[in-house]
Amino acid sequence: MKKVLVLGKIHDSGIALLRDTGEIVVKELAEHSEDIFNELSDTDAIIVRMTKITREIIEAAPHLKIVARHGVGYEAVDITALSEFGVPLTITGDVNSVAVSEHTLALMLSLAKQTVVYDQAVRMGNFGIRDGFDSTELSAKTILLIGFGRIGKATAVRAQGFGMRVMVADPFVSRQNVEAEGYNYVTDFRYALEEADYVCIHVPKRPETENLISAEELKLMKESAYVINVSRGGIVNEAALFIALNEGWIAGAALDVFELEPPNLDNPLLKLKNIVVSPHCGAFTEECAQRMAMACAQAVVSAFEGNFDPQLVVNKETLPDKSARG
Repeated sequence: MKKVLVLGKIHDSGIALLRDTGEIVVKELAEHSEDIFNELSDTDAIIVRMTKITREIIEAAPHLKIVARHGVGYEAVDITALSEFGVPLTITGDVNSVAVSEHTLALMLSLAKQTVVYDQAVRMGNFGIRDGFDSTELSAKTILLIGFGRIGKATAVRAQGFGMRVMVADPFVSRQNVEAEGYNYVTDFRYALEEADYVCIHVPKRPETENLISAEELKLMKESAYVINVSRGGIVNEAALFIALNEGWIAGAALDVFELEPPNLDNPLLKLKNIVVSPHCGAFTEECAQRMAMACAQAVVSAFEGNFDPQLVVNKETLPDKSARG
């Protein structure tokens, strides 16, 4: 029997796939559970959502054969330690681009149409708020996408469907490829900040992207502009964002992610009326949750059979079959 440790809630379909093999025992723990070290000595695989996978955890799991990340980011995983111990880390691949791009547009529409503000006003008896004409249209507005991976591309398609002008900044994508899809390419996102009505973050969190949007960048934006972060907390500097929103440098913001998750209730951003927030849930639709859970479960089952999809393995040097690395 093999033991799979699942850290955080995943869709029941993934749990069922594991248990239906008949040779796997599944142990589910809450995110960041203090009981994790009691479970590692006989654990063969870990499926993880947001719990940090540290060197200490890896060293305490001598039978570990795979860590399957429930998503595509892996900044909370000690990839160096995994590689040292020869343990592959897998991600789910392109299973969340539809969900996250739709969430991006939902946040944009919430800002443009003032849905949260209007909802609260009507509940308080202020039906006349409509006469302020504060909502706006996405049509003919300019969106700047910082990052043009799967989610960025999916967002571009949807934004263009609303009649928006799409600008793209991504040093890893060529001008030719961007313009071939009908979008405008910029070599540095900072050059386009003064033009953008909406600035959307779609880059992974790395040392070079931490505080990518801070006071200097926010001051370059139009007073009528909005910034939206659905990627990772810390890419937009929260302290600078609070000042920008409080002092009117920009019109508003939407955050699905925070530097600290969950954010403290005394986080000053939560006191502002010109910000829309959500609980890092962009990918957690019913459909996407099922796809991610199934992808993780299948990666674990395949690993137990000695098989890996090299396209989904982050640290390819750990693959047992070097010829499969591609």
